[in-house]
Amino acid sequence: MAIQEIHVPDIGSFKDVEIIEVLVNVGDNVNAEDSLITVESDKASMEIPSPASGVVKELKISVGDRVSEGSLLLVMDVAEAAASAASPPSQPSPAGGEGAKSSAPAAVPPSPPRPQPAKSPTAAVQADMKDVDFSKAYATPSVRKFGRELGVDLNKVSGSGRKGRITQEDVKAYVKDVMSFGGVPGKGAMPANVLGVAPMPDIDFSLWGDIETVALSRINKLTGEFLHRNWVHIPHVTQFDQADITDLEAFRKQLNEENAKSGIKITPLVFIMKAVVAGLKAYPRFNSSLDAKGENLIRKNYFHIGVAVDTPDGLVVPVIRDVDKKSIMQLSEDLKEVSAKARDKKLKPADMQGGCFSISSLGGIGGTKFTPIVNAPEVAILGVSKSDIQPVWNGKEFAPRLMLPLSLSYDHRVIDGADGARFTTYLAKMLGDIRRLLV
Repeated sequence: MAIQEIHVPDIGSFKDVEIIEVLVNVGDNVNAEDSLITVESDKASMEIPSPASGVVKELKISVGDRVSEGSLLLVMDVAEAAASAASPPSQPSPAGGEGAKSSAPAAVPPSPPRPQPAKSPTAAVQADMKDVDFSKAYATPSVRKFGRELGVDLNKVSGSGRKGRITQEDVKAYVKDVMSFGGVPGKGAMPANVLGVAPMPDIDFSLWGDIETVALSRINKLTGEFLHRNWVHIPHVTQFDQADITDLEAFRKQLNEENAKSGIKITPLVFIMKAVVAGLKAYPRFNSSLDAKGENLIRKNYFHIGVAVDTPDGLVVPVIRDVDKKSIMQLSEDLKEVSAKARDKKLKPADMQGGCFSISSLGGIGGTKFTPIVNAPEVAILGVSKSDIQPVWNGKEFAPRLMLPLSLSYDHRVIDGADGARFTTYLAKMLGDIRRLLV
């Protein structure tokens, strides 16, 4: 064994370049041509290989240092085998002493051909990645090699290193994200780089004026994660329609006058819930869910309706159960109770589970139409906007009618556009003549 100093070899036009990675440690066994460090200029990065094999005894550089050709990198205890590899080994003397003549070597029978091992999954992945173009990925050669070994397209990985350089930790994090991502509620938002989208920039808004940072409520955070998952996983389509609720509204006001002393206020929402249940019975595909693998459709024989409630802390969706078995008065009482519990933060997890279909009503606020996000594992959601008086042709003349905007979003994997239109048309018919709900 012999001590040898390892210097930076001829690296062409690279001069006074920064070391961005030290790839070995004291005590490491290094083979000839193994990479020792990675240097980076303004234009490119480059790995410096070892000229010999041996054991690293002392490092003379660290990350951030600048080197040029001839700079001392480390001290190595060079292996004798590496030093003697250049000359062929001497032939041993045959038995019988110095004067003995060497005998001809015995013939060696040819070895049978070795069976080729089956191609490993790792080798298959590396072969698949062989032709992937990483030229636009900002990463060192070692990271590029690491990415190919793991089958990672570096073009989809966001770098956390200096100037956005991709590190091995970035590659590992990407693999972890892809392997762990399953759309499970409460397990965190889907990483942006899984979609090949760069992460949102971290901006200091105080540079342009006075700011105030307000923490999101727990409901805001959970709702955000849940809606983000649903929006990404579900191919949404939204169907718009409107229902003539002139007669319904007259009947509702009459009921409220008759029951003024009871303290129960009947809202249009309870009639909409009844109409939705009628629609779910007429079109059972809307009252279903896909299984976790997306291979089977689970149809439900119960009718529990989720109702979005706006609270000071955010949106919650309590579920009214067995809507098909309850009267308008009972539903009004249930709706009043769950709305109060939502605002008082007294809803339990069980109060927000088991829904078949959700309704998001903005009629009391305003707006003409919107695109609600499906409340998975449900396959559809109805958005209701503010009703207004419109002129409607009755065959003889234009007459003022109270029209209610409907916005139906649905999962296009389960429901096609024709059924989406049929469902909203059916709802409009039910709401236009509430006597049909009794049939």
